[in-house]
Amino acid sequence: MPLAMNREVFITCAVTGSGGTQDRSPHVPRSPKQIAESAIAAAKAGAAVVHCHVRDPETGKPSRKVAYYREVTERIRDAEVDVVLNLTAGMGGDMVFGPPSAPLPLNSAGTDMGSAEDRMAHVAECLPEICTLDCGTMNFAEADYVMTNTPGMLRAMGGMMTDLGVLPEIEAFDTGHLWFAKELVREGVLKSPALVQLCMGVPWGAPDDLNTFMAMVNNVPSDWTWSAFSLGRHQMAYVAAAVLAGGNVRVGLEDNLWLDKGVLATNAQLVERAVGIIEGMGARVIGPAEVRKKLGLVKRAPRG
Repeated sequence: MPLAMNREVFITCAVTGSGGTQDRSPHVPRSPKQIAESAIAAAKAGAAVVHCHVRDPETGKPSRKVAYYREVTERIRDAEVDVVLNLTAGMGGDMVFGPPSAPLPLNSAGTDMGSAEDRMAHVAECLPEICTLDCGTMNFAEADYVMTNTPGMLRAMGGMMTDLGVLPEIEAFDTGHLWFAKELVREGVLKSPALVQLCMGVPWGAPDDLNTFMAMVNNVPSDWTWSAFSLGRHQMAYVAAAVLAGGNVRVGLEDNLWLDKGVLATNAQLVERAVGIIEGMGARVIGPAEVRKKLGLVKRAPRG
C-alpha cells in the first residue's frame, strides 16, 4: 500500500472497556449514566465516534446486560452534542481455563461464553451506527484466558451485523485477523469497503513496534478505512503514527489511564490531546456528520 498522511482524521474515544481498571482511576465510568456522560464529554472535546462497553454499576465489572446498553444509547442519543455510536460486540467470548495441570473444567468465575444471538442482542435493540467484530481468537494477557472468536461465530455475528445495517468495525489484533476479515468480505458476509481498527500492543497480539504496525497497515486493502491505537504510554505516539501512515485514531480510558506521568486522565482530556497532535501535524479533525458520509452510516433510534 502506498502511504500518504491522512489530512482528514476522525477520532474514536474508547470510553471504558472491560478490563480491570475500575479501581485504578476514579475517572473510569461504571454506571450507564457515567459512561454516557463521559462519552458526551469526549464528543464535545472532538471525538466523532464513541466506543462503549458497559459495566455493573456497583462492582465496575464488565457486563452484557442489554438494559445498560439501552440506557447508554438513549442518553447519548438525547444529548445536545452529536456523535457516532459504536457498541462493542466483543463480550461473551471469554474462556478461562484451569491451571496447566487441570485445564478442564473451565474456570466458571471468569468464563463468559454466549451464543451469537446473545452477543448481538444489545446491537439488535440499540441499533448503533457501528459495532465491533473481534476478528480472531488469541491468548489475551492473563495466563489462562483466551479471547474466543471462532470462524463460525464470526460468520454468524458478521452476517447479523450486515443484516441489521450496522457497520462492523473489524478489530484486528494480529495479521491473521486481517486475513480472515478479507475472507469474510470475499464470502459476502461483510460488505466492502470495510472498517478496521488495528489493535497494537495488546498482549499477546501484535506488538506495537513500528515494523509490526506497518505490516498491519500494509495488509489493509487500499479502499478500506482504518484506525489504530496502542496502550498506555504509547497511546499518543500512535495518534501521530496512525495519521502519518494514512489512518484515523483511537484514544480513551479503555486503553490508557494516564495524561502525563502521575496524572490520571479523563476521556475528554485524552481526546483534547489527540486533537492537538493531529492539528499540529497539519491535519483536520472531522466530525460525526462527515464520518457518517464517509462510511455510509445512518443514525437510528433504538427499537421500540
